[in-house]
Amino acid sequence: MEQAIGLSIALIVMCVGLAGTILPGIPSTPLILAAAIGHKIYFGPASPGMLVVIVLVVVTAFSVVLDYAASMAGAKKLGATWRGVTGAVAGLIAGLFIPFPGIIVGPFAGAMLFEMVGGREWREASKAGLGATVGLLAGAVAKLVCGIGMITLFTWNVVQRSAL
Repeated sequence: MEQAIGLSIALIVMCVGLAGTILPGIPSTPLILAAAIGHKIYFGPASPGMLVVIVLVVVTAFSVVLDYAASMAGAKKLGATWRGVTGAVAGLIAGLFIPFPGIIVGPFAGAMLFEMVGGREWREASKAGLGATVGLLAGAVAKLVCGIGMITLFTWNVVQRSAL
């Protein structure tokens, strides 16, 4: 019974981390990893094996690097400067407070606004805004896939080990 409760708590924390793949301010895959390590520390042998924990550490590091690289690549590919990337992040945060289209329109508008404040023409700024938005969304999708994979691996391994 205690193991089932522990698994449930770990999965709730992991789902919060999964939400963080889309919502800024929540550490996403690092939170999923922290829940797995906390479960390992508390439950010992009935928790995921060390190989699984190592795989989760590697996937966490990969997802963080991939998220950053996708954001930068998308922005740079269409000509965004550091202002555009900063504006996209600010727009994403602001977009959270606006119903559905805000989370998509926010990064675009933020990147475009920051680029225009930096002296770029409307056409260049909108192109940079599109690149920054596509990069942020690609990074979020990559983190989401990594997070789902981490939760699935963790759950499968815990269930398998507790059934033995």
